[in-house]
Amino acid sequence: MNLKMLCTGAMALSMMTGAALAEHGGALDEPTKMAPFYTAADMKTLKSEDDFKAAWKALKDEDRTAITQECGGIAADDQGHGAFCTMVGHQ
Repeated sequence: MNLKMLCTGAMALSMMTGAALAEHGGALDEPTKMAPFYTAADMKTLKSEDDFKAAWKALKDEDRTAITQECGGIAADDQGHGAFCTMVGHQ
């Protein structure tokens, strides 16, 4: 009985970990969607607020929704997408 419970627990843990890892490759990690918001291909410097707003409006509704949802859990000081998500919050 203990072996069965241990195996079931291990399988559940591995399934949850796999789902969490699969979630991380969202819209914020797609260069084709993110490039219009940055000044250069290295995607380190955001465009001006007006240019950002124009790029935001050019996205499909479902892309804006996905990005907004992903940004919901990212802090403003996050090194990866914090500044971008702060700008999204202003749109």
